[in-house]
Amino acid sequence: MSSLIAATRFSVLDRSRTREGHPDAEALRDTVRLAQEAERLGYHRFWVSEHHGVPGVAGSAPTVLAAAVASATSAIRVGTGGVMLPNHRPLVVAEQFGVLESLFPGRIDMGLGRSVGFTDGVRRALGRDKGDAEDFETQLTELLGWFDGSSPTGAHARPAEGLRVPPFVLAMGEGAAIAARLGLPMVIGDLRHREKMLQGIDRYRADFRPSPWAAEPYVVVSGTVAVAATEAGARRLLVPEAWSTAHARTRGTFPPLRPAERVESSPMTAKERGFYESGLTGHLAGTEDEVAHDLETLLKETAAQEVLVTTSTYDREALTDSLRRLARIFAP
Repeated sequence: MSSLIAATRFSVLDRSRTREGHPDAEALRDTVRLAQEAERLGYHRFWVSEHHGVPGVAGSAPTVLAAAVASATSAIRVGTGGVMLPNHRPLVVAEQFGVLESLFPGRIDMGLGRSVGFTDGVRRALGRDKGDAEDFETQLTELLGWFDGSSPTGAHARPAEGLRVPPFVLAMGEGAAIAARLGLPMVIGDLRHREKMLQGIDRYRADFRPSPWAAEPYVVVSGTVAVAATEAGARRLLVPEAWSTAHARTRGTFPPLRPAERVESSPMTAKERGFYESGLTGHLAGTEDEVAHDLETLLKETAAQEVLVTTSTYDREALTDSLRRLARIFAP
């Protein structure tokens, strides 16, 4: 193992992807089980996500799911990747994380994003529109104020006030600049658009202003990492998510995952095939030796302190095996 990989933290984000032929509730239980395995394997954090009205994702209430994950584990850090702040009042978010930190002290992370609902219907149901994402920096500043007791309202967030819950910014678009201005750790992807990612990291480090939350820049790179006994086996891990993304790009609905063999035997239009083939490329996928080499390159390019693995696939056993093989790379 290289010294660069040894010095890097590795973490997991599970989006509670639903699967054809399986109930949504099973996806949530799968997430909890995967967190237990990630803890056993030595991963640093385990995060869950927020999606609303998406057939392919069961994780709609990340702080609730984080509580279940934290209850089922004992040492791994647990958090959100992330809570979409424009969908919520900052006071309520602070209260939720205050409760989590009070119940599981020293283990909770507060990953925050600026996305709003996936469709017009979901945004209407949430009482939000696309423009609400433009207020993210103001919302984030207000949220942090509830923890340090600086809210100008005169109100107090209980039990959040006075607690230290590490905040992370999911740097989509303007997020990198916001993370730098507020002096917060940043999570950035994806690995397939390496040049754009590197530009975001460079801008973040150049503009970073130290804050009470972080004295220096902290970069987490996120993306799909698939490890298997063979290169072909790793590629098959990518097939269900690539198909689901192609379906969403051409039909407007992000569906549950299909088994790889069913995807490979399904007819696709030329447009779907193009998105599908694109979805199979650019990830870190292969045998342990191949992925170790690619990780070394990634870490040299980014100087990231942490890698957040976001892999989704239909075969949960194969996903667990991939995480196990990756753990052999960073903690043999």
